[in-house]
Amino acid sequence: MQAVILAAGKGTRMGLHRTGYPKGLLRVAGRELLLRHLILLSQAGVKEFVLVVNPENRKYFEEFLQKHPEFRVCLTENPHPERGNGYSLWCAREAVTGPFVLTMSDHLYEEAFVRKAVSGEGLIFDRRGLYVDHEEATRVKVREGRIAALGKGLTEYDGLDTGFFVLTPEIFAVAERLVEEKEEVSLSEIAAAARIPATELSGLFWTDIDTPEELRRAERLLIRASVKGAGDGFISRHLNRKLSTALSPYLCGRITPNQATVLSFLLGILSAVLAFFSLPLGGILYQVHSILDGVDGEIARATLSRTRFGGLLDSVLDRYVDFVFLSVLVLALKPRGLMLALALLALLGTVMVSYVTERFKGAYGRDAYRTFPVLHAFPGKRDERIFLIFLFCVLGHPEVLFPLLAFLTHGKVLFTLVVFYRGRQGLEAQG
Repeated sequence: MQAVILAAGKGTRMGLHRTGYPKGLLRVAGRELLLRHLILLSQAGVKEFVLVVNPENRKYFEEFLQKHPEFRVCLTENPHPERGNGYSLWCAREAVTGPFVLTMSDHLYEEAFVRKAVSGEGLIFDRRGLYVDHEEATRVKVREGRIAALGKGLTEYDGLDTGFFVLTPEIFAVAERLVEEKEEVSLSEIAAAARIPATELSGLFWTDIDTPEELRRAERLLIRASVKGAGDGFISRHLNRKLSTALSPYLCGRITPNQATVLSFLLGILSAVLAFFSLPLGGILYQVHSILDGVDGEIARATLSRTRFGGLLDSVLDRYVDFVFLSVLVLALKPRGLMLALALLALLGTVMVSYVTERFKGAYGRDAYRTFPVLHAFPGKRDERIFLIFLFCVLGHPEVLFPLLAFLTHGKVLFTLVVFYRGRQGLEAQG
Protein backbone atom coordinates (compact mmCIF):
# COMPACT_ATOMS: atom_id res chain seq x y z
CA MET A 1 0.00 0.00 0.00
CA GLN A 2 1.06 3.59 -0.65
CA ALA A 3 0.47 6.71 1.41
CA VAL A 4 0.09 10.27 0.16
CA ILE A 5 1.10 12.91 2.69
CA LEU A 6 0.18 16.51 1.92
CA ALA A 7 2.83 18.98 3.10
CA ALA A 8 2.57 21.92 0.70
CA GLY A 9 0.94 24.40 3.07
CA LYS A 10 2.78 27.57 4.04
CA GLY A 11 1.98 27.41 7.77
CA THR A 12 0.67 30.98 7.85
CA ARG A 13 -1.14 30.65 11.20
CA MET A 14 2.01 29.09 12.64
CA GLY A 15 4.04 32.08 11.42
CA LEU A 16 6.23 29.85 9.24
CA HIS A 17 5.42 31.65 5.98
CA ARG A 18 8.07 34.23 6.87
CA THR A 19 10.83 31.63 7.09
CA GLY A 20 9.62 29.03 4.59
CA TYR A 21 10.19 26.22 7.10
CA PRO A 22 7.55 23.49 6.65
CA LYS A 23 5.05 22.75 9.39
CA GLY A 24 5.43 19.02 8.82
CA LEU A 25 8.99 19.14 10.18
CA LEU A 26 8.04 20.74 13.49
CA ARG A 27 8.68 18.47 16.44
CA VAL A 28 6.18 17.08 18.91
CA ALA A 29 7.63 15.12 21.84
CA GLY A 30 11.03 15.08 20.18
CA ARG A 31 9.86 13.72 16.80
CA GLU A 32 9.03 15.56 13.58
CA LEU A 33 5.37 15.36 12.62
CA LEU A 34 6.35 13.87 9.26
CA LEU A 35 8.58 11.26 10.87
CA ARG A 36 5.66 10.18 13.04
CA HIS A 37 3.60 9.57 9.90
CA LEU A 38 6.39 7.60 8.27
CA ILE A 39 7.01 5.42 11.33
CA LEU A 40 3.37 4.69 12.19
CA LEU A 41 2.25 4.09 8.60
CA SER A 42 5.24 1.83 7.96
CA GLN A 43 4.32 -0.20 11.04
CA ALA A 44 0.77 -0.43 9.64
CA GLY A 45 1.96 -1.90 6.33
CA VAL A 46 2.61 1.10 4.08
CA LYS A 47 5.65 0.49 1.90
CA GLU A 48 5.90 3.62 -0.25
CA PHE A 49 5.16 7.29 0.40
CA VAL A 50 4.26 10.17 -1.89
CA LEU A 51 5.05 13.49 -0.24
CA VAL A 52 3.46 16.56 -1.83
CA VAL A 53 5.52 19.66 -1.04
CA ASN A 54 5.77 23.34 -1.82
CA PRO A 55 8.72 24.09 -4.17
CA GLU A 56 9.77 26.81 -1.74
CA ASN A 57 10.40 24.36 1.11
CA ARG A 58 11.40 21.28 -0.85
CA LYS A 59 15.03 21.61 0.28
CA TYR A 60 14.04 21.13 3.93
CA PHE A 61 12.27 17.87 3.14
CA GLU A 62 15.18 16.66 1.03
CA GLU A 63 17.57 17.29 3.92
CA PHE A 64 15.22 15.50 6.29
CA LEU A 65 14.81 12.47 4.02
CA GLN A 66 18.57 12.14 3.59
CA LYS A 67 18.69 11.41 7.31
CA HIS A 68 16.01 8.71 6.97
CA PRO A 69 16.88 6.55 3.95
CA GLU A 70 14.95 3.64 5.46
CA PHE A 71 11.73 5.11 4.04
CA ARG A 72 10.82 5.01 0.33
CA VAL A 73 9.55 8.54 -0.32
CA CYS A 74 8.73 10.13 -3.68
CA LEU A 75 8.67 13.94 -3.60
CA THR A 76 5.98 15.62 -5.70
CA GLU A 77 5.59 19.38 -5.97
CA ASN A 78 2.47 21.48 -5.77
CA PRO A 79 3.46 24.65 -7.66
CA HIS A 80 0.26 26.41 -6.58
CA PRO A 81 -0.31 25.72 -2.85
CA GLU A 82 -2.74 28.64 -2.74
CA ARG A 83 -5.16 26.47 -4.73
CA GLY A 84 -5.88 24.33 -1.67
CA ASN A 85 -5.20 20.88 -0.31
CA GLY A 86 -7.53 19.34 -2.88
CA TYR A 87 -5.17 20.61 -5.58
CA SER A 88 -2.27 19.05 -3.64
CA LEU A 89 -4.04 15.70 -3.82
CA TRP A 90 -4.48 16.08 -7.57
CA CYS A 91 -0.73 16.76 -7.93
CA ALA A 92 -0.03 13.27 -6.55
CA ARG A 93 -2.07 11.47 -9.23
CA GLU A 94 0.83 10.28 -11.38
CA ALA A 95 2.73 8.77 -8.45
CA VAL A 96 -0.19 6.70 -7.14
CA THR A 97 -0.60 3.19 -8.54
CA GLY A 98 -3.26 1.61 -6.32
CA PRO A 99 -5.21 1.96 -3.07
CA PHE A 100 -3.58 4.51 -0.80
CA VAL A 101 -3.75 6.25 2.54
CA LEU A 102 -4.13 10.02 2.44
CA THR A 103 -3.28 12.30 5.33
CA MET A 104 -1.82 15.71 6.13
CA SER A 105 1.64 16.31 7.54
CA ASP A 106 0.32 18.68 10.23
CA HIS A 107 -1.96 16.05 11.78
CA LEU A 108 -0.91 14.06 14.82
CA TYR A 109 -2.16 10.53 15.53
CA GLU A 110 -1.47 7.96 18.18
CA GLU A 111 -0.23 4.52 17.23
CA ALA A 112 -3.52 2.72 17.90
CA PHE A 113 -5.41 5.16 15.66
CA VAL A 114 -3.19 4.56 12.62
CA ARG A 115 -3.12 0.80 13.16
CA LYS A 116 -6.91 0.63 13.06
CA ALA A 117 -7.53 3.41 10.52
CA VAL A 118 -5.58 1.76 7.67
CA SER A 119 -8.10 -1.09 7.61
CA GLY A 120 -10.99 1.36 7.13
CA GLU A 121 -12.47 2.69 3.92
CA GLY A 122 -12.89 6.25 2.71
CA LEU A 123 -12.87 9.00 5.32
CA ILE A 124 -12.09 7.98 8.89
CA PHE A 125 -14.39 10.00 11.13
CA ASP A 126 -14.73 10.32 14.88
CA ARG A 127 -18.09 10.76 16.61
CA ARG A 128 -16.58 11.80 19.92
CA GLY A 129 -13.54 13.98 19.12
CA LEU A 130 -12.10 13.87 22.62
CA TYR A 131 -8.94 15.83 21.84
CA VAL A 132 -10.08 18.51 19.40
CA ASP A 133 -12.15 21.69 19.45
CA HIS A 134 -15.47 20.78 17.84
CA GLU A 135 -16.01 24.39 16.82
CA GLU A 136 -12.79 24.41 14.78
CA ALA A 137 -12.99 20.86 13.40
CA THR A 138 -14.46 19.90 10.03
CA ARG A 139 -17.80 18.16 10.56
CA VAL A 140 -19.10 15.14 8.70
CA LYS A 141 -22.63 14.16 7.72
CA VAL A 142 -22.98 10.47 6.85
CA ARG A 143 -25.82 8.75 5.00
CA GLU A 144 -25.93 5.04 4.24
CA GLY A 145 -22.25 4.67 5.07
CA ARG A 146 -21.09 7.43 2.73
CA ILE A 147 -20.24 11.09 3.08
CA ALA A 148 -23.22 13.33 2.46
CA ALA A 149 -21.62 16.62 3.49
CA LEU A 150 -18.38 17.98 4.91
CA GLY A 151 -17.73 21.40 6.41
CA LYS A 152 -17.08 23.44 9.52
CA GLY A 153 -20.45 25.14 9.25
CA LEU A 154 -22.64 22.03 9.44
CA THR A 155 -25.19 22.31 12.23
CA GLU A 156 -26.29 18.67 11.99
CA TYR A 157 -23.45 16.21 11.77
CA ASP A 158 -22.46 12.67 12.71
CA GLY A 159 -18.81 13.14 13.55
CA LEU A 160 -15.57 14.95 12.85
CA ASP A 161 -13.15 14.67 9.95
CA THR A 162 -9.88 13.18 11.29
CA GLY A 163 -7.91 14.08 8.16
CA PHE A 164 -7.18 10.40 7.52
CA PHE A 165 -8.47 8.73 4.34
CA VAL A 166 -8.15 5.30 2.72
CA LEU A 167 -8.84 5.83 -0.99
CA THR A 168 -8.53 4.37 -4.48
CA PRO A 169 -7.18 6.13 -7.61
CA GLU A 170 -10.76 6.72 -8.80
CA ILE A 171 -10.79 9.78 -6.53
CA PHE A 172 -8.51 11.59 -8.99
CA ALA A 173 -11.24 11.74 -11.64
CA VAL A 174 -13.41 13.76 -9.26
CA ALA A 175 -10.42 15.86 -8.21
CA GLU A 176 -9.58 16.67 -11.83
CA ARG A 177 -13.12 17.79 -12.58
CA LEU A 178 -13.16 20.16 -9.61
CA VAL A 179 -9.67 21.45 -10.35
CA GLU A 180 -10.80 22.37 -13.84
CA GLU A 181 -13.93 24.09 -12.53
CA LYS A 182 -12.52 26.00 -9.56
CA GLU A 183 -9.41 27.96 -8.70
CA GLU A 184 -9.27 26.72 -5.10
CA VAL A 185 -10.28 23.16 -4.20
CA SER A 186 -10.40 21.55 -0.77
CA LEU A 187 -10.24 17.90 0.17
CA SER A 188 -13.63 18.28 1.78
CA GLU A 189 -15.15 19.28 -1.57
CA ILE A 190 -13.57 16.33 -3.35
CA ALA A 191 -14.62 13.83 -0.69
CA ALA A 192 -18.20 15.12 -0.64
CA ALA A 193 -18.47 15.22 -4.45
CA ALA A 194 -17.17 11.65 -4.73
CA ARG A 195 -19.46 10.49 -1.90
CA ILE A 196 -16.65 8.32 -0.59
CA PRO A 197 -17.38 5.79 2.17
CA ALA A 198 -17.04 6.80 5.81
CA THR A 199 -15.59 4.61 8.55
CA GLU A 200 -16.08 5.43 12.21
CA LEU A 201 -13.10 5.29 14.55
CA SER A 202 -13.95 7.09 17.78
CA GLY A 203 -12.25 7.82 21.08
CA LEU A 204 -8.59 7.57 20.05
CA PHE A 205 -6.10 10.43 19.98
CA TRP A 206 -5.77 12.63 16.91
CA THR A 207 -5.52 16.34 16.34
CA ASP A 208 -4.34 18.86 13.76
CA ILE A 209 -1.87 21.62 14.48
CA ASP A 210 -2.33 25.12 13.06
CA THR A 211 -0.93 27.47 15.73
CA PRO A 212 1.97 27.54 18.21
CA GLU A 213 -0.54 27.13 21.05
CA GLU A 214 -1.96 24.00 19.42
CA LEU A 215 1.57 22.62 19.01
CA ARG A 216 2.25 22.95 22.74
CA ARG A 217 -1.17 21.58 23.63
CA ALA A 218 -0.71 18.63 21.27
CA GLU A 219 2.42 17.51 23.08
CA ARG A 220 0.63 17.49 26.44
CA LEU A 221 -2.35 15.65 25.00
CA LEU A 222 -0.13 13.10 23.27
CA ILE A 223 1.53 12.21 26.57
CA ARG A 224 -1.82 11.76 28.29
CA ALA A 225 -3.24 9.73 25.41
CA SER A 226 -0.15 7.52 25.44
CA VAL A 227 -1.06 6.27 28.92
CA LYS A 228 -3.40 3.32 28.48
CA GLY A 229 -3.10 2.35 32.13
CA ALA A 230 -4.43 -1.21 31.83
CA GLY A 231 -1.95 -2.38 34.46
CA ASP A 232 -1.98 0.73 36.64
CA GLY A 233 -3.09 0.36 40.22
CA PHE A 234 -5.40 2.74 42.08
CA ILE A 235 -2.63 5.12 43.15
CA SER A 236 -1.18 5.37 39.64
CA ARG A 237 -4.57 6.07 38.09
CA HIS A 238 -5.58 8.74 40.57
CA LEU A 239 -2.28 10.32 41.66
CA ASN A 240 0.97 9.19 40.03
CA ARG A 241 -0.12 9.54 36.40
CA LYS A 242 -1.48 13.04 36.96
CA LEU A 243 1.96 14.13 38.12
CA SER A 244 4.11 12.11 35.72
CA THR A 245 2.16 13.19 32.63
CA ALA A 246 2.67 16.81 33.67
CA LEU A 247 6.44 16.23 33.84
CA SER A 248 6.97 14.01 30.79
CA PRO A 249 6.40 16.72 28.11
CA TYR A 250 9.43 18.61 29.46
CA LEU A 251 11.60 15.50 29.21
CA CYS A 252 10.56 14.23 25.77
CA GLY A 253 13.41 14.80 23.33
CA ARG A 254 15.80 15.62 26.18
CA ILE A 255 16.35 12.19 27.70
CA THR A 256 15.74 8.70 26.37
CA PRO A 257 13.28 6.26 27.97
CA ASN A 258 16.15 4.09 29.21
CA GLN A 259 17.85 7.11 30.77
CA ALA A 260 14.58 7.90 32.55
CA THR A 261 14.47 4.30 33.78
CA VAL A 262 18.01 4.48 35.19
CA LEU A 263 17.35 7.86 36.85
CA SER A 264 14.22 6.49 38.51
CA PHE A 265 16.20 3.44 39.66
CA LEU A 266 18.95 5.59 41.19
CA LEU A 267 16.33 7.68 42.98
CA GLY A 268 14.76 4.50 44.36
CA ILE A 269 18.11 3.25 45.68
CA LEU A 270 18.77 6.67 47.22
CA SER A 271 15.39 6.51 48.97
CA ALA A 272 16.41 3.18 50.52
CA VAL A 273 19.72 4.62 51.75
CA LEU A 274 17.97 7.64 53.27
CA ALA A 275 15.38 5.39 54.91
CA PHE A 276 18.12 3.80 56.99
CA PHE A 277 18.77 7.20 58.62
CA SER A 278 15.31 8.77 58.35
CA LEU A 279 12.27 6.64 57.60
CA PRO A 280 9.96 9.61 56.81
CA LEU A 281 12.44 11.13 54.35
CA GLY A 282 13.13 7.75 52.76
CA GLY A 283 9.42 7.02 52.45
CA ILE A 284 8.75 10.36 50.77
CA LEU A 285 11.56 9.83 48.26
CA TYR A 286 10.33 6.29 47.60
CA GLN A 287 6.91 7.69 46.65
CA VAL A 288 8.58 10.28 44.40
CA HIS A 289 10.42 7.38 42.72
CA SER A 290 7.06 5.65 42.21
CA ILE A 291 5.69 8.75 40.46
CA LEU A 292 8.75 9.06 38.22
CA ASP A 293 8.63 5.35 37.44
CA GLY A 294 5.88 6.06 34.89
CA VAL A 295 7.87 8.67 32.99
CA ASP A 296 10.02 6.23 31.00
CA GLY A 297 7.00 4.47 29.51
CA GLU A 298 5.25 7.75 28.75
CA ILE A 299 8.33 9.07 26.95
CA ALA A 300 8.76 5.80 25.05
CA ARG A 301 5.18 5.76 23.78
CA ALA A 302 5.06 9.49 22.98
CA THR A 303 8.37 9.42 21.08
CA LEU A 304 7.62 6.12 19.30
CA SER A 305 10.71 4.57 20.84
CA ARG A 306 9.31 1.63 22.77
CA THR A 307 11.53 -1.44 22.87
CA ARG A 308 11.16 -4.83 24.49
CA PHE A 309 14.48 -4.33 26.23
CA GLY A 310 13.25 -1.06 27.73
CA GLY A 311 10.29 -2.80 29.31
CA LEU A 312 12.54 -5.60 30.56
CA LEU A 313 15.05 -3.16 32.06
CA ASP A 314 12.32 -1.21 33.84
CA SER A 315 10.82 -4.36 35.35
CA VAL A 316 14.16 -5.74 36.56
CA LEU A 317 15.33 -2.48 38.13
CA ASP A 318 11.99 -2.03 39.89
CA ARG A 319 12.45 -5.40 41.56
CA TYR A 320 15.88 -4.39 42.79
CA VAL A 321 14.58 -1.12 44.24
CA ASP A 322 11.73 -2.85 46.08
CA PHE A 323 14.02 -5.53 47.51
CA VAL A 324 16.62 -3.00 48.67
CA PHE A 325 14.07 -0.69 50.29
CA LEU A 326 12.32 -3.48 52.22
CA SER A 327 15.69 -4.96 53.20
CA VAL A 328 16.66 -1.59 54.69
CA LEU A 329 13.40 -1.58 56.66
CA VAL A 330 14.27 -5.03 58.03
CA LEU A 331 17.75 -3.83 59.02
CA ALA A 332 16.37 -0.67 60.60
CA LEU A 333 13.56 -2.33 62.57
CA LYS A 334 15.42 -5.56 63.47
CA PRO A 335 12.25 -7.70 63.66
CA ARG A 336 12.32 -11.01 65.55
CA GLY A 337 10.27 -14.17 65.64
CA LEU A 338 6.87 -13.87 63.94
CA MET A 339 7.58 -10.33 62.75
CA LEU A 340 10.76 -11.52 61.01
CA ALA A 341 8.79 -14.29 59.30
CA LEU A 342 6.22 -11.76 58.12
CA ALA A 343 9.00 -9.48 56.85
CA LEU A 344 10.44 -12.32 54.78
CA LEU A 345 6.97 -13.14 53.46
CA ALA A 346 6.53 -9.49 52.49
CA LEU A 347 9.84 -9.57 50.61
CA LEU A 348 8.81 -12.73 48.77
CA GLY A 349 5.33 -11.37 48.01
CA THR A 350 6.63 -8.19 46.36
CA VAL A 351 8.45 -10.36 43.83
CA MET A 352 5.62 -12.86 43.34
CA VAL A 353 2.94 -10.26 42.47
CA SER A 354 4.76 -9.23 39.32
CA TYR A 355 6.13 -12.73 38.66
CA VAL A 356 2.73 -14.37 38.37
CA THR A 357 1.44 -11.84 35.80
CA GLU A 358 4.69 -12.01 33.82
CA ARG A 359 4.45 -15.81 33.74
CA PHE A 360 0.89 -15.46 32.47
CA LYS A 361 2.14 -13.25 29.66
CA GLY A 362 4.87 -15.75 28.85
CA ALA A 363 2.40 -18.64 28.81
CA TYR A 364 -0.46 -17.00 26.90
CA GLY A 365 1.15 -14.02 25.15
CA ARG A 366 -1.40 -11.62 26.69
CA ASP A 367 -1.39 -8.83 29.21
CA ALA A 368 -3.06 -10.14 32.35
CA TYR A 369 -4.81 -6.89 33.29
CA ARG A 370 -6.18 -6.32 29.78
CA THR A 371 -7.43 -9.91 29.65
CA PHE A 372 -8.90 -9.88 33.17
CA PRO A 373 -9.74 -6.31 34.33
CA VAL A 374 -11.22 -7.84 37.49
CA LEU A 375 -7.64 -8.22 38.76
CA HIS A 376 -7.83 -4.57 39.80
CA ALA A 377 -10.45 -5.51 42.40
CA PHE A 378 -7.78 -6.78 44.81
CA PRO A 379 -5.12 -4.19 45.76
CA GLY A 380 -1.42 -4.97 45.99
CA LYS A 381 0.18 -3.64 42.82
CA ARG A 382 3.51 -1.90 43.08
CA ASP A 383 2.19 1.67 43.12
CA GLU A 384 -0.28 0.74 45.87
CA ARG A 385 2.39 -0.99 47.96
CA ILE A 386 4.81 1.92 47.69
CA PHE A 387 2.13 4.39 48.72
CA LEU A 388 1.37 2.32 51.83
CA ILE A 389 5.08 2.18 52.68
CA PHE A 390 5.36 5.94 52.20
CA LEU A 391 2.27 6.55 54.33
CA PHE A 392 3.29 4.41 57.31
CA CYS A 393 6.90 5.62 57.21
CA VAL A 394 5.75 9.25 57.38
CA LEU A 395 3.23 8.45 60.12
CA GLY A 396 5.95 6.74 62.14
CA HIS A 397 4.45 3.24 62.22
CA PRO A 398 6.65 1.16 59.91
CA GLU A 399 6.12 -1.95 62.06
CA VAL A 400 2.61 -2.26 60.58
CA LEU A 401 4.02 -2.67 57.09
CA PHE A 402 5.33 -6.23 57.28
CA PRO A 403 2.06 -7.99 58.20
CA LEU A 404 0.10 -5.67 55.88
CA LEU A 405 2.39 -6.24 52.88
CA ALA A 406 2.55 -9.99 53.54
CA PHE A 407 -1.26 -10.17 53.49
CA LEU A 408 -1.68 -7.90 50.46
CA THR A 409 0.96 -9.46 48.24
CA HIS A 410 0.17 -13.11 48.86
CA GLY A 411 -3.55 -12.38 48.81
CA LYS A 412 -3.02 -10.68 45.45
CA VAL A 413 -1.12 -13.69 44.11
CA LEU A 414 -3.83 -16.11 45.29
CA PHE A 415 -6.62 -13.94 43.86
CA THR A 416 -4.76 -13.69 40.54
CA LEU A 417 -4.29 -17.44 40.31
CA VAL A 418 -7.99 -18.02 41.01
CA VAL A 419 -8.92 -15.59 38.22
CA PHE A 420 -6.52 -17.32 35.83
CA TYR A 421 -7.90 -20.74 36.81
CA ARG A 422 -11.50 -19.70 36.17
CA GLY A 423 -10.62 -18.23 32.80
CA ARG A 424 -8.30 -21.00 31.68
CA GLN A 425 -10.78 -22.81 29.45
CA GLY A 426 -11.48 -19.75 27.33
CA LEU A 427 -7.78 -19.02 27.02
CA GLU A 428 -6.95 -22.58 26.01
CA ALA A 429 -9.76 -22.60 23.45
CA GLN A 430 -8.36 -19.44 21.86
CA GLY A 431 -4.96 -21.06 21.58
